[in-house]
Formats: sequence, C-alpha cells, structure tokens
Amino acid sequence: MTLFLTESDVQELLPMERGLECVEAAFVAQGNERAINRSRERIILPHVSLHYLAGALPDSQLLGMKVYTVSREAARFLMLLYDAASGRLLSLMQADHLGRIRTGAASGIATKYLARPDATRMGLMGTGRQARTQLQAIAQVRKLTAVKVFGRDKDRLQRFCREMSEELGIPVEPAITAEEATRFGEIVSTATTAQQPVVFGEWLQAGAHVNAVGANAANRRELDDDAVARASLIAVDSLEQGRKESGDLIQALANLGRGWEGIIELYAVVAGKHQGRSSADQITLFKSHGIALWDVAVAGYVYQQALQQGKGKELEID
Repeated sequence: MTLFLTESDVQELLPMERGLECVEAAFVAQGNERAINRSRERIILPHVSLHYLAGALPDSQLLGMKVYTVSREAARFLMLLYDAASGRLLSLMQADHLGRIRTGAASGIATKYLARPDATRMGLMGTGRQARTQLQAIAQVRKLTAVKVFGRDKDRLQRFCREMSEELGIPVEPAITAEEATRFGEIVSTATTAQQPVVFGEWLQAGAHVNAVGANAANRRELDDDAVARASLIAVDSLEQGRKESGDLIQALANLGRGWEGIIELYAVVAGKHQGRSSADQITLFKSHGIALWDVAVAGYVYQQALQQGKGKELEID
C-alpha cells in the first residue's frame, strides 16, 4: 500500500530540528559518494510551468522525485517516495511545507559550517514563508541575539517581526532599508522574489556569511557583482544546477570576467573534505538552489514518522 500524506500531515510530522538533521545527513552522503542527485528540469508554457527533480539515497534504500507546477493561481507540490530495493511507491505526499523546511534547513547547515562561531546578529531580506524557515533554521545553529528584517510591505513586515519574535524569544525588528538589515547582519539571508539585487557588496561587514536563496533562474538575482566579488569562499548545493539556474553567480561571474573555478559544493565542507571558513574576516556565501537529495531525505523521515504515528491514508497503488 502507498501512504498518502497531506500538507497538514507533513507540517505535523516535520519540525525544523529534524529537517536540519536530514539535510545534514544528505550532505554527508554526497561527500561519501553515497548519493545520486539529478538537477531540476522545467517545462515552461504561457500560463503554467512544470518543474521536476529527482534523487536517491541508496544506504537508506530511498529514491524519489518532487514535481510541482507554478501558475498565477497557485504553486502545487507533490513528492513521490520509492523503495530503492523493490521500486514500490512508499508515499505520495503534498510537499509545500516539506520544501520550505528543507530549504531553510540547508541555509541552517551552511550557516553552521561557514558562519563565524560567534555570529549572533542576522539580517533577513523577505517576509514570506521561505524567509520564516530561514530564520527558524539559523536560530537553531547560532545563538541569535537580534534580527533585522527588510520587506517592501510594511504591514506584512510588522506582522512577520511580531510573530517571529514571539516564536523565537529574541528581538526581530523591522529595518527601514535593505542596507540597514544587511549592514546589521553577521549572518545575512535573502529569501525574496527580486529580479534585481537587493543586497550590495559594499554593505557587507567583514566576516559576514550570506545565504542567497530566492533567485533560482538565470535572469534573476538578489546579490550584486560586488557581493559575489567580496566572497572569498562561495559554496553551492550543486555546481551542475548552479550553472543553469544561479542568476546571482551566472551574471556576476560574467561581469567580473571570472569562471566557476574555486566555487565548491557545500557537501565538501560538511563531509570534512574542504576546510570552509579560514579567517574571522572572510566573507562566505552559500548560493542555494534547492536539490532533490534534501527532498528525498526529509520525505524519508516524514514517511517513517507517519508509519509510527498512524498518520496518512492508504492508497491501493501497486
């Protein structure tokens, strides 16, 4: 039998703490060459787009694919999780919350390994659901003392800051400008829908770590050329996917006359194959695109929890 899990099931079963553990384990599996990842593919039509990405974790006997559509009406996400031994469809689950958790968790792991150990202040661009999980994850890997957030909608910004202050028990305050939030942050995360840069290199303080999350198309970017130029360590989740999707890097590297040499995949740091940060003043950058391995890892956890807790609905799918 195949277990169908709704969005509410996944929300109940997947807290950020477990998301962090699953994503970190996926990075380790990559580093040990015990993972297979296939980059996202897209079909773009006039009114809707289809996106799909797949991966496998052989040691966990899991493989899966996430498929989603985006239209003016909505974005709809589904995860198909398979048994890697039998090929049986273990679970079909709605995957919006799953995607937000794994994306936030990846920035949390990048921050854990690349940010200064004593970093306590965060600047955040964005007030949407992805921004929320960025903050939740980073608050678990660093002892944040204060956060400044910039968003264009003032009412939404005030509400976001109030809710996150209550949830995390730390001051989360609105910034008047993106510059204010960036200059404040020893850790800076961008989770916006911006087409053009919202963070500029001249605003970054020495020793800052940046997680750039929002832009995953070649014609979109959140960082200007100088922000990329000032980062002496740049890590991505997938070089293959980055060369296709990372407008932040594609555009900046072209303008700077640089290639992709020296840009690493984050798993190398997590698995101990690259030293990561080398000085307190070094600016580090994690460019996140979102990869299938994270989806497979967290979906596997959700499925096991659902079995243990009796969640979900059984479907007769052979």
